[in-house]
Amino acid sequence: MEKMTLYEELKWRGLVQDISSPELIDKLNEGGLTFYIGTDPTADSMHIGHYSSFLISKRLAKHGHHPILLVGGATGLIGDPKPNAERPMITKEEVEHNIQGLKKQAEDIFGFDVVNNYDWTKEINVLDFLRDYGKFFNINYMLAKDKVKSRLETGITYAEFSYMILQALDFMYLFENRNCTLQVAGSDQWGNITSGIELIRKKLDKEAYGMVMPLVTDSTGKKFGKTEGNALWLDKNKTSSYELYQYLINLEDSMIIQYLKMLTFLTPDEILEIEKQHLEAPEKRIAQKALAHEIITDLHGEEEFNKAVQISEALFSGDLTGLSADDIIVGMKMLPSVKINGEIKLIDLLVDNQICSSRREAREMLSSNAISINNEKYTDENALINSSIAIDGKVIVIRKGKKKQYLGIFE
Repeated sequence: MEKMTLYEELKWRGLVQDISSPELIDKLNEGGLTFYIGTDPTADSMHIGHYSSFLISKRLAKHGHHPILLVGGATGLIGDPKPNAERPMITKEEVEHNIQGLKKQAEDIFGFDVVNNYDWTKEINVLDFLRDYGKFFNINYMLAKDKVKSRLETGITYAEFSYMILQALDFMYLFENRNCTLQVAGSDQWGNITSGIELIRKKLDKEAYGMVMPLVTDSTGKKFGKTEGNALWLDKNKTSSYELYQYLINLEDSMIIQYLKMLTFLTPDEILEIEKQHLEAPEKRIAQKALAHEIITDLHGEEEFNKAVQISEALFSGDLTGLSADDIIVGMKMLPSVKINGEIKLIDLLVDNQICSSRREAREMLSSNAISINNEKYTDENALINSSIAIDGKVIVIRKGKKKQYLGIFE
């Protein structure tokens, strides 16, 4: 494929949904812009949805632009309006705790220069806020924004309604104090970004820019990284590399090439080659494995990726050779777990912990060679299970049939 400009490549990867002005195209291609992307501290870790948005900042940085991450110590106390309900308020103590976690992640993973909008909003009193900023926002203009419009029937509080002004204030502050002329975000932030551009134009008579990327979703429109109602965290202590690997390796074929474009630094030629191999043999999951490798090594390093693959193969085959108890407990924490005190007969272990529904079922499973512990078949219901057979004296993996597995943890 012929070499593309930065903007052409961003478009090819599906990373541009809208820009505020055609002038931005040349500025992106030339490099040298200071831009910011923001997140509110609703948790002490970012999740994979943040990764898909923030990765564009790494791309811009590679082309000579300077990224700033704004952590919303102020806006996080208010909450960006959700489309269908008010966000629950979190305490100032929680916000501060979350900021520290996000700040460390942002610096370690993305190399961001991190700022906190609480630093420049904490001294603004309500009268100055209304006179210096509120007077520049027409209510009709604010009501027309998608996020506000979607809440008019169910109701929106004045606090949430003011969020747009607070974000616009952030853009203007960074414009004046950090020469930040561009805000980048997911498409759901378009209304807030354009409000900041308007504020800068009205108060300073200067031009700022905005760019939004499409939200990364699956083929049904469900947000990328949402699994059974839970987020996949970038903190490996919250979501292990193995859990992340399993999510990525099982992504649907119809979306996988688009994910490679949006979520990796593989070159267009490399992606086209992977696409060719994927179409020839989709059952090999070549594209999914490539995506898992790129994301996990970027977040946690090559060693963590290799460990995730090793754990995955061990779970599939039952061969736990080379894995420590800690590897198993962390890597397989999504499995149902049972606590074991001292020594217990196998049939009691199976029935007391609902691995089998009854002693009859337990005996049937044992007699048909359907129960194994640490990949060793068991048929004797009176076999004594104790820490002597556990890995590092701590953990056993109980397999029932071909698919059901449980962690047994010795206390």
